[in-house]
Amino acid sequence: MEKAKYIWMDGELTPWDEAKVHVLTHTLHYGNGAIEGTKAYKTADGRCAIFKLNEHTQRLINSSKMTLINVPYSVEELNNAQIKLLQENELFDGAYLRPLSYLGYGVMGLYHKEAPVHVSIAAWKWGAYLGEEGLKNGIRLKISSFTRTPNTSSMGKAKAVANYLNSQMAKYEAVEAGYDEALLRDDQGYVAEASGACLFMVRDGKLISPPNDNSLESITQATVIDLALDMGIEVQRRRITREELYIADEVFLTGTAAEVTPVRDIDHRVIGCGSRGVITAQLQEAYFDAVAGKNEKYIKYLTYIN
Repeated sequence: MEKAKYIWMDGELTPWDEAKVHVLTHTLHYGNGAIEGTKAYKTADGRCAIFKLNEHTQRLINSSKMTLINVPYSVEELNNAQIKLLQENELFDGAYLRPLSYLGYGVMGLYHKEAPVHVSIAAWKWGAYLGEEGLKNGIRLKISSFTRTPNTSSMGKAKAVANYLNSQMAKYEAVEAGYDEALLRDDQGYVAEASGACLFMVRDGKLISPPNDNSLESITQATVIDLALDMGIEVQRRRITREELYIADEVFLTGTAAEVTPVRDIDHRVIGCGSRGVITAQLQEAYFDAVAGKNEKYIKYLTYIN
């Protein structure tokens, strides 16, 4: 990770190395916090813009509300904080932003009502999450032995800190087995999501993605669906089994960090042509055009910082 100058903490720009919390911070012990992943891109006109800033910030507020964290800032205030942070850090070539709401020092024990609420935002330069080679030629995906935490056991719709232990264990298992990423199924055996991204498959020219009944409501997933519809591609939202993935024509992952990453192999089964498929390539290009301000229809989702 490449350091920046400042991290925004509770309304103040704090030098990167001084952005610290107490060891008895409540979230550190009990896992109740909410995160976001937002990305800024250098656009076609040479400026820098954050893509779907408002949607990401609103999701942070929503996730926090789900887990009973009352964020003391409005969406507008947090949007302005992210703009200012990129400006002060001079990250005009693009950056990844990580807002975090968390419970601080002052209360111990599971009942957290009196714990102080804090918000921080960090930003840094971060390339392709699954590698530039993965964006071009595809990654290897492993169906995890771990089940995605069911909605009956946790706040599955929240982008909550605690939910990512499940993802972390799945990712570790996959990478140690020689793969790039893990795919988790729900408690009924249907595809849920990757450890940090949503999944799409292509069969017979149709784009298919599972419903969000046991996965995070992905902002990037929604964007890709809109782009596909713009291109006249039929989109289906339905349950997907593991066996269907093995014989899919194309498979790819989407997410703020993953962007649009093709999958070339699942559990030693070569997917389609074994590289980036035609529809995946089209949607990948369309996505990068949208975030770079090259698609007039999607300029409304760009928040320019300079």
